[in-house]
Amino acid sequence: MFEDNAICKLLGIKYPIFQGGMAWIGTAELASAVSNAGGLGLIGAGHMPPDILRKEILKCKGWTDKPFGVNIMLMSPFVKEVMQVVVDERVPVVTTGAGNPGEYVPALKEIGTKVIPVVASVALAKRLVKGGADAVIAEGCESGGHIGEISTMPLVPQVVDAVDVPVIAAGGFADSRGIVAAFALGASAIQMGTRFVLSTECIAHPNYKNLVLKAKDRSTVVTGRTTGHPVRVIANKLTRTFFEMESNGATVEELEKLGEGALHRATHGGDVENGSVMIGQISGMLDDIKPVKDIIDDIVNGIAPVVANISRKYA
Repeated sequence: MFEDNAICKLLGIKYPIFQGGMAWIGTAELASAVSNAGGLGLIGAGHMPPDILRKEILKCKGWTDKPFGVNIMLMSPFVKEVMQVVVDERVPVVTTGAGNPGEYVPALKEIGTKVIPVVASVALAKRLVKGGADAVIAEGCESGGHIGEISTMPLVPQVVDAVDVPVIAAGGFADSRGIVAAFALGASAIQMGTRFVLSTECIAHPNYKNLVLKAKDRSTVVTGRTTGHPVRVIANKLTRTFFEMESNGATVEELEKLGEGALHRATHGGDVENGSVMIGQISGMLDDIKPVKDIIDDIVNGIAPVVANISRKYA
């Protein structure tokens, strides 16, 4: 079905579906399940120390013989060590966020690793492609977690028109309608984070998953705009405190201190009132938890009916 798809050919995967590299919950369990189901699973390195990342990579290698990747936050205090682990373990794909991976590209290319940065603007996409990126992930502000300012619908086609490498669309994708829309915008693949949070293989705390299940279309808010690091999360006690401190003139340091450890508090401790529940706007349309394979199969099998419906209505 996707034999000629640019991303599938580039990475050797069956379906053009990426799993978002989510810190704390993008573990080997989830990444290997996505890769085994035909997509590209990603271990979310976040601020993970290098020895922990190596263990996750080795687990993933033991659970899948398919391509997988590691998402690296370039703001991590361990970024140099983490990059060395990725090189040592010859990870097939690296996606990056929060910066320019340029200094690491030669070493990654030397071992055949494909480098795919996340971008939130056309200018950044052009700069990173010029620096050797094999593809880019154009991520709109509908996404959960750290976001840019441009939404997916206008961002993706502008990035597609600006670069000569495959583009993966991210932000607001969870079903067959979404992937067809991404293809219409010129993307070669989609990346999903929120949809995979609601999978049986995701290790997020049940409280975290249940809050996502209850989410409506307006349940998420964006914090941190004044700090320069906006983050989309579900509104809760933590976000109310954040906004109150922000309106009272709190410093960037005070606001960032409030967020320290907040994600882990929610993903692993289950405190979804005082923790950070990073999730995308698409959460409002999700109402079930099921195996990764079923999620991917449902999307792939639903593409033809969606296209047929479009043809009936508008041909």
